[in-house]
Amino acid sequence: MSIPDNPITIMLLMTFWCGFAYLLLPEFIKKYWKLIAFFYIPLFVYFIYLRLFSGGVESYLIIKEDFPIIIFFIPIPILIIVWVFEQWRWIQNLKSEKSQAELSLLRSQINPHFFFNTLNNLYALTIKQSEKAPEVILKLSDMMRYTIYEGEKEWVTLKDEIQYLENYIELHKIRYKKSVDIQFEKDIDTSLQIAPLLFIILLENTFKHGIETLTENAYIHMSLKEEEASIYFEIENNFDPKEVSNSAGIGLQNLKKRLSLLYPKKHTLVIDKTINTYKTTLKILKHA
Repeated sequence: MSIPDNPITIMLLMTFWCGFAYLLLPEFIKKYWKLIAFFYIPLFVYFIYLRLFSGGVESYLIIKEDFPIIIFFIPIPILIIVWVFEQWRWIQNLKSEKSQAELSLLRSQINPHFFFNTLNNLYALTIKQSEKAPEVILKLSDMMRYTIYEGEKEWVTLKDEIQYLENYIELHKIRYKKSVDIQFEKDIDTSLQIAPLLFIILLENTFKHGIETLTENAYIHMSLKEEEASIYFEIENNFDPKEVSNSAGIGLQNLKKRLSLLYPKKHTLVIDKTINTYKTTLKILKHA
C-alpha cells in the first residue's frame, strides 16, 4: 500500500476496517471483541514501539523488512474460522430445536382414544357401584400422570415404562368380558433408561387391530429383554383377517418418526405379518 505507515494512519485503517466489520457482523463483533482486542492491541503497541522508539526512520525501515504491515492481517483467517464455527453451531442448534419441537408435537399426538374409552367404562362401573371402580380410577390416574409428566422427559427408567404398560393391560382386562391370553415376559435390567412412550404404541395396535376384532382365542405375547448392547421389545398378536384395515396407522408413523429423531441409525423396527398374526420387534441400542 502507498499509504504512509505512521501511527495515525495505522489507527485510522484499523478503525475503518473494524467499523466496516461491525456493520457487516455486529453480533459477532460484540461477542468476540475481547478476542479481537487480544490480537490487535499487542500488535498495535508493538508497531508504535518499533515506529517511534526503535532509533529513527532509517532503523525502522530496516526493521520493517522483518515486520511488514501485512502482519496486521494475520488474525483475520483466525477470526473467519471462529465465525464459520459460530455459523455451524447455530445451524446445529437450529436442527436440535427443530427436532425437539417435532418430538413435542409427536408426543402430543399419542392416541387419547384409550382414555376416553376407559372413562366411559369407569362411568358404567360407577353406576353399577362396582368394586372395580376404585382400581380403575387409581390405574387411570397413574397412566395419565405418566403420560403428562413423565412423557415430557427425555429419558425414563424401564421400570416406569413397564409399570405403564402393565397398567394399560390391566385396564383393558377390566374392559373385556372375553378371555384374552396376555403374556409379558421380562428379562432385563429395569434401571436402564429409554425414551418414554415408545412401546405403548405397539401395544395399543395389538388391542386395536387384534383383540378388538376377535371374539375368541385372542392373544398378545410380549417380551422385553437385553442382549449385549441392545434392548429388544417383541410383541405378537393374532387378528381376524376379515377385519383388517388397509389404512396406515398414525400411531406407527408417529413411532417411526420419533425413533428416527431419538435413535438415528441406532434402532431397527421389524414387522412380520402372516395371514392372521403380527409380530413386531424393536431393537434399540442401550446407550444410544
